[in-house]
Amino acid sequence: MPGGLSPSAALGSPAEPREDGVGESVLDSARLEAARVFAAVVEEIGTGKTEFPQPGSGRTAHRFAALRDVAERDLCAARLVEGHVDATAILVELGAPPPAPGERWGVWAAEPPGEGLTATRVGAGWEISGRKQYCSGAHSCTHALVTAQTPDGKRLFAVETSAPGYAPVPGTWQALGMAGSDTPDVRFTGVPAVSVGPVGGYLDRPGFQHGGIGVAACWYGGAVAVSRTLHEAARRHADPHTDAHLGTVDAQLHAAWAVLEQAGAEIDHDPEDVAGVARVLSLRVRAFVESVCAHVLTHVGRATGAGPLCHDPRHARNAADLSVYIRQHHAERNLAELGALLARPEARR
Repeated sequence: MPGGLSPSAALGSPAEPREDGVGESVLDSARLEAARVFAAVVEEIGTGKTEFPQPGSGRTAHRFAALRDVAERDLCAARLVEGHVDATAILVELGAPPPAPGERWGVWAAEPPGEGLTATRVGAGWEISGRKQYCSGAHSCTHALVTAQTPDGKRLFAVETSAPGYAPVPGTWQALGMAGSDTPDVRFTGVPAVSVGPVGGYLDRPGFQHGGIGVAACWYGGAVAVSRTLHEAARRHADPHTDAHLGTVDAQLHAAWAVLEQAGAEIDHDPEDVAGVARVLSLRVRAFVESVCAHVLTHVGRATGAGPLCHDPRHARNAADLSVYIRQHHAERNLAELGALLARPEARR
């Protein structure tokens, strides 16, 4: 598929003045900053300066480290980059051409209650209509993989965001945390689409579970960014309570990264999930990393108080972004699923 938006369009048009007369708001600034980092990282991928190896390639831990590094810099940008490299992996796994130079892809596969997308046959191709929620990078992606209902079941489709009938819905992304991820609803009206893989192919492949662990690597990078404020506080002033919080945070982050590296090794050992344990691995890793991120937020907050949250815009954004992003983990619902799979292994897919 040819490239979609021009570089200038990908960053979005200048912000319209708001009713309060503020002009470009903090939220607009966060979105534009994340879009610029996203575009720069994708360009570095194209030139070979930055590498995100395929899951199961023998270098999965390196992939997780690359995601971590972007997340330490900007968690919202990491959300966009993770979508692009996940789309690349999905296209390869399902036998479709990888992204072309200059293309920025998203993966919009959330299925919350609501209208959703429907795909219909039109001649030899497909068209998609409906409303998709949680479309990260709606204004900066040139292409996206989206899930849509067909008469035969859910399928994955590739779409171009420059197509007529594609329209992000204003006002549907009101988040303060992860504001820069630009994740509004998108209205699709007869948008041409290309089917990618078979019915159910998006969820049934082992890479779906591997990709979920990649998201946890982004969470981890966000927690490292939040922890910097605690490191700085401990360096500035010797205090046993601050030191204790820092020691706790360091131990937990060390353990979380060890878990992510081990997960990368396990994926590389069995990339096709012959053993049937990919879902259990994903649930374990995501649950542990999410819990570490929550503990980091708590310990940094207890050690440093309200000051950094009120007077350090970068830290305030890091903390707010991480608090929202880790809610992609479904808490007790995911823990209950893990427990059920452990108690009744015959239930594993």
